[in-house]
Amino acid sequence: MKHKIHGIIPPIVTPFDAAGEIDEAALRENVRFVISRGVHGICFGGSTGEGHTLTSEELERVAEICAQEAQGRVPVIAGIITNSTRDAVHKARLMTKFAIDALQITPVHYVFKPDAEATYAHFKTLSDTTDLPILIYNVVPWNYLSPELLVKIIREIPNVIGVKQSAGDLKLFADLMITAPDDALIFSAVDALLYPSFAMGSCGTIAANPAAVPGVCVALWDAVQAGNHKLAREIHESLLRFWNTISADNLPANVKYALSQQGVPSGLPRAPMPATSAAQAERIRAALSQVLKYEKLTEPA
Repeated sequence: MKHKIHGIIPPIVTPFDAAGEIDEAALRENVRFVISRGVHGICFGGSTGEGHTLTSEELERVAEICAQEAQGRVPVIAGIITNSTRDAVHKARLMTKFAIDALQITPVHYVFKPDAEATYAHFKTLSDTTDLPILIYNVVPWNYLSPELLVKIIREIPNVIGVKQSAGDLKLFADLMITAPDDALIFSAVDALLYPSFAMGSCGTIAANPAAVPGVCVALWDAVQAGNHKLAREIHESLLRFWNTISADNLPANVKYALSQQGVPSGLPRAPMPATSAAQAERIRAALSQVLKYEKLTEPA
């Protein structure tokens, strides 16, 4: 890897205009914004970035823009959310054209669940296809990979370097932490529990809260690394109140709304996802005004 992958890595939003096209200027501004808040990397094409809606051509263009804006200052991770090994391989190959440091790839996520052997083969094929490191994005509720299967894949498939664990069950996260190889990268995407995840030794997070309030999440990370658990708990509680206002079926839209309230144009969600409702907006604004008190501002590198 060209960069160390750790810490606060926002899965940045993909701004869309009223016609559903990517707003490239707003995308560039979002990358600049999160980097200005001291994050340790960026990820595009994830769930918060509505990666499931992006065509191969769109994912390719987003990759190009993100790599250009990052300018090698922080690692760039490409998200791949797709329903077949063939399509995942195609998208992985496209990413090799750009300055991408790793891939974040879901298991197949349509309703037909592959068994453990087929899932293993999925990631083995991807590893054989690309030299880019792979993080398993363990997020699909009906194809949620057990700690045992995740550890087997990490131990046996060379390019698979870790997991982004995205369920609300801290026990599963803890089991993964104590059974994974010492050099495995275990990222927490349990937004409501970032503080305990960090305290347990997670190497960082790729989650929606960092996309919405990156400076606050950097402050939380720094507090835990410094052993200042009093401050970390304060930030955690404020982040949890904020998370409870954006956590909904239109989460990406709510992250975009929170960003817009910070002066960052982030566009619309891609149809049919609804925009933030008036009731949601009121709650988000109230929680945002409180959580931003903990924001840590950092000059761009």
